[in-house]
Amino acid sequence: MTLLNEPRRRRRSTGVAAAAAGLLAALLTAGPAAATPDPGDGAVTQKEVSRSAQAQVRAAMSDGEIPGQDEVVHSDNIEHVANIPKEAFTGFNSDLAFQGKYAFAGNYDGFRIFDISNPRAPRTVAQVLCPGSQNDISVSGDLLFLSTDSSRSDSSCNSTTQPATEKSSWEGMKVFDISDKANPKYVAAVETACGSHTHALVPERRNVYVYVSSYSPNAAFPDCQPPHDGISVIKVPRKAPEKAAVVSFPVLFPGEGQDGGGNPGSPTNPGVAKTTGCHDITVLPSKDLAAGACMGDGILFSIKDPEHPKVLDQVEDNVNFAFWHSATFNQKANKVVFTDELGGGGAATCNATVGPNRGADGIYDIVGKGEKRKLVFKSYYKIPRHQADTENCVAHNGSLIPVKGKDLMVQAWYQGGVSVWDFTDSAHPEEIAYFERGPLSTGTLSVGGSWSAYYYNGYIYSNDIAKGFDVLKITDRRTDPAKRVRLRELNVQTQPDYFD
Repeated sequence: MTLLNEPRRRRRSTGVAAAAAGLLAALLTAGPAAATPDPGDGAVTQKEVSRSAQAQVRAAMSDGEIPGQDEVVHSDNIEHVANIPKEAFTGFNSDLAFQGKYAFAGNYDGFRIFDISNPRAPRTVAQVLCPGSQNDISVSGDLLFLSTDSSRSDSSCNSTTQPATEKSSWEGMKVFDISDKANPKYVAAVETACGSHTHALVPERRNVYVYVSSYSPNAAFPDCQPPHDGISVIKVPRKAPEKAAVVSFPVLFPGEGQDGGGNPGSPTNPGVAKTTGCHDITVLPSKDLAAGACMGDGILFSIKDPEHPKVLDQVEDNVNFAFWHSATFNQKANKVVFTDELGGGGAATCNATVGPNRGADGIYDIVGKGEKRKLVFKSYYKIPRHQADTENCVAHNGSLIPVKGKDLMVQAWYQGGVSVWDFTDSAHPEEIAYFERGPLSTGTLSVGGSWSAYYYNGYIYSNDIAKGFDVLKITDRRTDPAKRVRLRELNVQTQPDYFD
């Protein structure tokens, strides 16, 4: 664990406007630039920005308008209590899950298990190497679930990359036994159409249902054929996980022909991703509800019958949303926060050129009852600090901070850092705390920053793509009541009823 120096507590000026570099102009005019979102999906690249943009970054640092390179800054109510650096031999860090005194952190080469019984001194319990793009991660009881969204030579953890055009290629869900946290055992693999970019668990007493989100089919891919307008549902018996299998493929966007019934994207809706599946789904089992962020669409659906979910409402935002990325319910299940991953997580979109409504959160109220419930747009939320053109920044993964009567959320923004914000008033959200580092680079757009930032049993945990596993503590009268809420397990895409 690294020793933490006391950072300067200062707020970035919201008046710092990054230059409209050629890279950004290309991003905003190239149609659905986020067709394959999340920066690790492609080869790791660094994109040089213009000389004028580089000069502006250096000037902003010199003037104190943005932090220095790699400098840690935060609001007065946030404390940075620990960091475990990323292992040099692993790929990008990705999502997080929690169980008891353990945190499970995915990365593009497998996953790590941390003992967080002392959040100020977390320690590594296990490092599992099992390459596969994303490695989105969840846990339930003695089982751990891992998404593979890159075409592999086989389902083993020793596989190599192989073209999706080959029928023998594999991608999908992997299942591990984690009854011994120090020695996880790989016990099952289930191939799914177009792989598994992310997944959400619908746990039951005897079985765990896994909703698998994947997208971008191609007629040349034998196992990923268009229109691919639904999700794969896997049933995993808890006592016999080796029998896990796909039990249904519910179509969420029915329509004629190869395009299905989702958003047609460009050129009909310029700059908007065509819907060919879902990026992420969040379920709220206590209310039999789920919300899907599905490329060009946001949906609300019933999961009363987990094998056959039913869409209740479908919404689009063809003005400001390029790629519907993820969803979060509030505790009362009368609101959903959707995120727009403009630029796929690899672009600099937190600046004056892009503005406050793109690459942001969209807050929707849920109105009506039963099968007549509808999503009604209320407002956008975006971090109020402009970032440099060398920093990838956009709305990404977050979770509720459980305070009764309030709608509070912590959220990752890649190199925009971690933001804590209040959306109790759907029309007027506001930030109440933040943590971030200065740019990784002053000359190139280098991918890094917080992939996921979640609140769990009194602390905020962030998985930084480049810098590793961070632990933060927020002390604020608005969030302090959450410290009394304790969970045995947390998969953010399977939202708990915090006050049940």
